[in-house]
Amino acid sequence: MTVPYPHPRSWSTTLPEDRAWDAIVIGSGIGGLTTAGILAGLGRKVLVLEQHYVPGGYTHVFQRKGFVWDVGVHLVGQVVPTTLPGKVLRGIAGEDLDWEPVGSPYDTFRFPGDDVYGFPDRPDAFLDMLKTRFPHEAAGIDAYWQEVRDTGRAMRGWFLGRAASGPVHTLLGAPLSARALRDIGRPTMEVVAQHIRDPKLRTLVTAQWGYHGNLPQEAAWGVHAAVVKHFAHGAYYPKGTAAHIARAVLARVEAAGGWTVIRADVDQIVVEGGRAVGVRLKDGREARAPIVVSAAGANTTAAKLLPPEARAAAWTKEIRRLKAGPAHVALYVGFEGDIAAAGATRAAQWTYGSWEHGPHQVWDVHPDRDVPRPEVLFTSFPSLKDPDHDPGEAQRHTGEVVTFVPWQAFERWSGSAWRKRGEGYEPFKERMTEAILDVLRPQNPDLWSKAVHVELGTPLSSEVFAAPFRGSIYGLTHTPDRFSTPHLRAATPIPGLYLSGTDVALCGIMGGLTGGVLSALAIDPIGTMRWLRAQA
Repeated sequence: MTVPYPHPRSWSTTLPEDRAWDAIVIGSGIGGLTTAGILAGLGRKVLVLEQHYVPGGYTHVFQRKGFVWDVGVHLVGQVVPTTLPGKVLRGIAGEDLDWEPVGSPYDTFRFPGDDVYGFPDRPDAFLDMLKTRFPHEAAGIDAYWQEVRDTGRAMRGWFLGRAASGPVHTLLGAPLSARALRDIGRPTMEVVAQHIRDPKLRTLVTAQWGYHGNLPQEAAWGVHAAVVKHFAHGAYYPKGTAAHIARAVLARVEAAGGWTVIRADVDQIVVEGGRAVGVRLKDGREARAPIVVSAAGANTTAAKLLPPEARAAAWTKEIRRLKAGPAHVALYVGFEGDIAAAGATRAAQWTYGSWEHGPHQVWDVHPDRDVPRPEVLFTSFPSLKDPDHDPGEAQRHTGEVVTFVPWQAFERWSGSAWRKRGEGYEPFKERMTEAILDVLRPQNPDLWSKAVHVELGTPLSSEVFAAPFRGSIYGLTHTPDRFSTPHLRAATPIPGLYLSGTDVALCGIMGGLTGGVLSALAIDPIGTMRWLRAQA
């Protein structure tokens, strides 16, 4: 299968030397794309730099043996034109990016004893499902849902605080963030336990913790509430795969006089006279602009991209002390046959090995030990969600199985060449692959017998292709500590330097998009507000 694209490529390996740039954006994940897209909409000439050989970050796709897989886009909520995120997406990508509703349910959860729960795509249906299965908790369910709604409103203040800069942040941003933190900075399970007594219901309503990567005992309540609200009206999938996202946005960046350079690995942000003025690539090339936006991750920016004297500043030390979110492995599966008839669904399928959330759910793999059974598996079938997918006569389909692992299990091979990792790596991958399939095959042998290709991606794959901090797909960990850090905001103490992406806001596609919007607001608050209003 060849991925269809709406535009010719708007990128190359060549850095144009005859242009004056208004802004440079480091990284072409959803955060960088959003900031670049909004600035382009304001008439700015934006240079986007991507270290990989294809733009998009975790929105890019890859092909193998005729199969196409997304690396990070599985389910996305709030993309309809009536929502602000949906309007932003339409504004930066135009009419070429369309979304297909997954339907109801959009998520299913299988617990021990084949106890299965489907999450509907409407709040009233979701609450009815919970009350039907747990009628003795009806009052607690209503109180829990009200808490989610109240926290959604509090999050707006926290986001505004992240966008404010300079005197505005001192007068308004900091108080807004502090006030919001009282509502969103509590541990998730602590808040849930205030309203719900049944331990199984507590587990069920927090079972979507995989969308942010932190266990409910550790995750800040704000990120859990944001995930619940995000999917309250269901989930969507990009028609024609997520490859359309970067293509569509970067075409509009080009149309505004900008360009994207791939294989452009930034060595350092150039700071002169205390101000960011450009970047220097690892191959020695340089580019200059009065605005530099790093969408490469807050830790990567603070620990690697800034000059040595800036790395010693208090604000960079504060960022560097924050921990990375979890790393993950992803099993990419190619099927031949009617997988829908065999039990594959448009809805994501979660498999839990117990009714208790805890550290055991992060797969404790190590190359020098036997591989245990994974306790949590997230399975998605992207080809079933994509109306543009043509399975052909062989009925070729795709599946992805994801779970979290400790980065330390792969650290010995960090920095090694792709497909040339060294001794022990491939056998370790094979053992993990079989352990995953040993959980899934008994549940549905007819489905998994149709698998004709399996390939395991590890945190080292993420390191090569997306360059995240310690292999984390979600950026910095979403604990109360992260939410209380004052330096994770769009405007940095270095004039001309801004942060964008998930670390400025929240994880995921919409979290990264929000971080991109906040960055644009910090750069040009009046212009960005006008642009946002124009998308209505």
